[in-house]
This record gives sequence, structure tokens and C-alpha cells, in this order.
Amino acid sequence: MTIERINPPALYDGAPHGLSHATIDHDTGLVFVSGQVDWDRDYQVRHTTLAAQTEGAARNLLTVLDAAGSSVEQILQLRVYVRGEIGEHLDTVAPILVQYLGLPRPALTGIGVASLASPGTLVEIEAVAKIDRR
Repeated sequence: MTIERINPPALYDGAPHGLSHATIDHDTGLVFVSGQVDWDRDYQVRHTTLAAQTEGAARNLLTVLDAAGSSVEQILQLRVYVRGEIGEHLDTVAPILVQYLGLPRPALTGIGVASLASPGTLVEIEAVAKIDRR
């Protein structure tokens, strides 16, 4: 089995937290993307609103997919974790996901949680995708 760890230099270093931004299993062609949040390179939340954090997490997700040789069109599954009741935040989160993900519409699970990576983190997005083998 050939496994590759992906840590784009444009994003925060996950090593101190025991993670890589993504892991590629080259035998299956699958990319497993760690939960992406709206952190800067110093592990600080960039924005205070759910909408802005969702955009930041989505941008980070796209950065990781690109570094892994994948793309939004190759996402198979997406999990979106939102602090609080997910149903109360769908009107905010869903349009942003459509804006960044477009029409491919992967399988998606929304999960409401009590806490995330840091006290100011409101949303986290993780994905499973395929390597873009074009």
C-alpha cells in the first residue's frame, strides 16, 4: 500500500496537532481530507461569523484537494460539522457549499456538535475524494 501525506504550505501546519491535511491511498486512488476550519497559519480563527468561517473552511478544502491532485468534481463524501443544531444553520451553510462546490453535489452529512477544534471555531468540513487521474 502506498500512502502519501499532504500538507499544503499555504495552510497551517497540522503536525503539532498530530494530523496531515490529507492522506492519499494511491492503491485505491482515494483522498481523505481532514476537517478543514477557518484558521490562519498561526492556528487562529480568521472570522467570527458562521458564513465567513464556512467560506474559509471551503477555501482550505479546495487548497488541500488541489495539493492532493484532486478537485471539487472528485469529492465523493462531505461531512460538515457545525457548532449547535445543524438545522438552525442550514440556511447559512448550504448556499456557501453550493457556491464553492458547484453542481457535483457529493454525498453530504451535516452534524451538529458541542465543540470543535478551538473555542472560536464554528464549522469544520471534511471530505473523501478521488485522485483526478486525467
